[in-house]
Amino acid sequence: MSSVKVECVVKASAVIGEGPVWEESQQHLLFVDIAGQKIQRWDSVTNHTQSVETDDMVAFVVPRKSGGYVAGVGRSIVAVDWSTQKLTSLVDVDKDKPNNRFNDAKVDPIGRLFAGTMGREVRPTVVEKRQGSLFSVTSDLTVTKHLDQVDISNGLDWSLDQKTFFYIDSLSRTVDAFDYDSDTGSISNRRVIYPMEDGEGFPDGMTVDVEGRLWVACYNGGRVINIDPVTGVRLQTVSLPVTKITSCCFGGVDYSDLYVTSASLGLNETEIKHQPLAGDVFRVTGLGVKGCPSNSFSG
Repeated sequence: MSSVKVECVVKASAVIGEGPVWEESQQHLLFVDIAGQKIQRWDSVTNHTQSVETDDMVAFVVPRKSGGYVAGVGRSIVAVDWSTQKLTSLVDVDKDKPNNRFNDAKVDPIGRLFAGTMGREVRPTVVEKRQGSLFSVTSDLTVTKHLDQVDISNGLDWSLDQKTFFYIDSLSRTVDAFDYDSDTGSISNRRVIYPMEDGEGFPDGMTVDVEGRLWVACYNGGRVINIDPVTGVRLQTVSLPVTKITSCCFGGVDYSDLYVTSASLGLNETEIKHQPLAGDVFRVTGLGVKGCPSNSFSG
């Protein structure tokens, strides 16, 4: 589409930028630098970025209904008090796998937190396989394991009617769907809805728009693709000026802007020279579609 515009809005220079979440009340964009071990909060009004440092890799951050945020740091879910920059551990997972860490996460419309894990990476996309799992955490901090034998637990979201759960295990190079029971949080009947094509790289983070379609970040693919989950058809491709695209979310005043995070880890000197914006955050406008507000963790 000729009206689509891509611009760099946050010079984050992240090692692994990830997990963008739009905070409507403050017009803030939350995101993390996993390997840089910091949580970032960009004010779209003042163009100012604040950060909270963590003592381990931080994979995600989401708003908490009771105030503040929760984040995935190492194998722990922690409460984040932004004003004091204090992190308080709430619950740990994968206690038998000390090399694991959290990766992508998202909150369902009921307020449950779904978060996945993975083994430590030797280098980008090279991990000890089948070490990860997918968990959910309820308001009383009850942890349920839904999947194991996962390589890199990644993007996730729900259909508008909350009857389908979309999920990505990156190394499978597919976008999958499950039946979802919103009352219990259980998932079943896994199937592939989109196999990645040549050049699209690895599926990473994703988000759903108000039409129920998926926007999938393509790591090593330099793009975000728009998929119809019903037909499995790719409807649109948005190209970006960096290859290691990690995740995306809708935001802005009316959720018509798509914010996209990226990474710089794994690029050689020549690639860095040709991708000076690697690790930055981009805003895509003119897509002609809007996204949905994020959900807050009920715990």
